[in-house]
Amino acid sequence: MEEKKFDVQSLIGFILIGGILIWMLYNNSFDEQATEAQQDTTEQVEQTPVAAPQTFTQETVVDSAAVDRAQRELGAFGYSATLPSATENTTTISNDVLELKVDNKGGYISEARLTQFETYNGNPVYLIKDGNASFNLNFTTTDGRVLDTENLYFEPEVSRSGNNQILTMRLKVSETEFLEYRYVLKPGEYMLDFSIRSQGLNRVLNPSRDVSLDWRLKGFRNAKSIEYENRYTELIWEYGSGSDDYLGHGDFTDDADDNITYVAFKQHFFTSILLTDTAFPRGEFTSRNLVQDEEVDTVYTKEFTANLAMELKGGELNYNLNWYYGPTDYRILNDYDRNLDEIVPLGWGIFGWINKYIFIPFFSFLASFLPSYGIAIIVMTIVVRIVLSPVTYKSYLSQAKMKVLRPEINELNEKYKDNPMKKQQETMKLYSKAGASPMSGCLPALMQIPVFYALFQFFPSAFDLRQKGFLWADDLSSYDNVLDLPFYIPFYGDHVSLFPILASIAIFIYMMMTTGQTMQQNQQPGMPNMKFIMYLSPLFMLVFFNNFASGLSLYYFTSNLITIGIMLVIKYVIIDEDKIHAKIQENKKKPKKQGKFARKMQEMMEQAEQQQKKNKK
Repeated sequence: MEEKKFDVQSLIGFILIGGILIWMLYNNSFDEQATEAQQDTTEQVEQTPVAAPQTFTQETVVDSAAVDRAQRELGAFGYSATLPSATENTTTISNDVLELKVDNKGGYISEARLTQFETYNGNPVYLIKDGNASFNLNFTTTDGRVLDTENLYFEPEVSRSGNNQILTMRLKVSETEFLEYRYVLKPGEYMLDFSIRSQGLNRVLNPSRDVSLDWRLKGFRNAKSIEYENRYTELIWEYGSGSDDYLGHGDFTDDADDNITYVAFKQHFFTSILLTDTAFPRGEFTSRNLVQDEEVDTVYTKEFTANLAMELKGGELNYNLNWYYGPTDYRILNDYDRNLDEIVPLGWGIFGWINKYIFIPFFSFLASFLPSYGIAIIVMTIVVRIVLSPVTYKSYLSQAKMKVLRPEINELNEKYKDNPMKKQQETMKLYSKAGASPMSGCLPALMQIPVFYALFQFFPSAFDLRQKGFLWADDLSSYDNVLDLPFYIPFYGDHVSLFPILASIAIFIYMMMTTGQTMQQNQQPGMPNMKFIMYLSPLFMLVFFNNFASGLSLYYFTSNLITIGIMLVIKYVIIDEDKIHAKIQENKKKPKKQGKFARKMQEMMEQAEQQQKKNKK
């Protein structure tokens, strides 16, 4: 009986085991069909080595003690700490210009690499790497806990919508209640769609406390000259109705409470930007200079922080934003039509207008067919100088007239040396009769200032010049060192750049031709040595431009060289000083009708002279 009973029990066991096996085979077959159907709608990213999206069962068996501990520490968000996604994993999404890695912990981008560019020493360009950046939401729960998303774990899911890659990161309170970051990366774009929204957290988040968004970044050094790169590294934000502001180049803190619509951490030629459709009501910004000693090789340039307030609506968060990780290129930023062109420092007022509507389009046109960017700079400089040559002609003509009148002015100075008022009055009469004015030479020079300043702003901001060589310069956006010094000279550096030397020589020759002789003739006893002051301008160019972009020095060298040539042509071919002298003599014989201003000035001087005579009596 025992043996028979054993056989029956064994048979029953075999039947049960067989039934279980059949049931498992049936379920596996059903799961495979479901997986195939799911792959039709949700695909894994194939272009890059993306970390496989973790698919977690809803009935994960966890340690009850760990659950209790997580709930005690995190409250409702303790659920997120019990999921298999609570690990130090990353998910990668990329296109042909940008590669991003996003951490489970914090749900933020832990690495951002621009795949089309290299640093000055040939390394990849990273805007985010090795913990140099952080992104955190700080919020208060209804049970009084203050939590930071950077310490909590998000669950990732990667999918596609057409050619767009979508990464969804969810910080879960339950399977249907969560805080979500959603990244959408499009082909060939530096700009990502990004959204922050919550679902079902109105019972968890404290509605009386705003959520605080904290974004921090330490900018990597990407250029040879730390000092030059740091000069154009700054924090910029847009507020109100399209206005923008920025922090200075040292250690600064500022705040704004007028609808902030974007914040940019600009690193000269590369920029990280956070944009929002729903304006942040207020924010606080800080910038800290990390370069303490320019002689020491430095990893970082500046550290930026932005603290932005986010408002809950109906107890939930719902913000549509964008991330931009890419070049500080005017054309790329301007194409987004989000006022991002203001991030590129082209100059304020008329200077910026000249760059935007004249120099940037014209330089792009020249660079499109000329063999090198250096030649494009030279050609653009030649065109600018030719366009301004009429102004140069008027300035030189005025100087020639003053030179012709110099003997007569000296006679008046000697004749009325004891009567300054009479001397000035007779000098003005001479100018009026001769049709000359000392101010007529200054006005043409002043007219050129907007053009010169606009170009001074243009070349350091021209992204196209980055790592483009010309002659001995291997990078027109950086200095052209032809000699490395074994020591460091304050303000000058540890190298010798050739283009600033050539530009200084050209400026010195130009100043000698235009003002050198006049300065020597007008030198007054007891006054500063004007000749020495004239030497300072080339000296400043030589010293301070040693670390500037070689493209800017090439422009100044070419510009002054062309100006010297134009002035030589004007002096020896166009202007005849004998004819000018004859013309002045004819003008002096003709009755000259004075304008109201000149007549009023003469009357005032005559009254002053009469009053001076009465006082002497």
